[in-house]
Amino acid sequence: MTKKIPMRQCIGCGQMKSKKELLRILKTPEGEITMDVTGRKNGRGAYLCISGECLQRAVRTKGLERSFQMKIPPEVYERLEKEFKNINGK
Repeated sequence: MTKKIPMRQCIGCGQMKSKKELLRILKTPEGEITMDVTGRKNGRGAYLCISGECLQRAVRTKGLERSFQMKIPPEVYERLEKEFKNINGK
């Protein structure tokens, strides 16, 4: 019997991919937005492709704001962009 691969939708491009291919953005119970590298932290998660383009698209289309049902300040997006650059090694 084959193991079922958990699939998630990127909030940037809308493509369905396996959970391992995506980065999890987390809204903690305290309302803080952070990147969840382990994918196991407690809170509401939204998924993005590892490419920076999907982050830009999610910012433009307010994908994170829809996922978390809250207004997201610009500094949160700036911090996420920095973390994306660190992950992508740019």
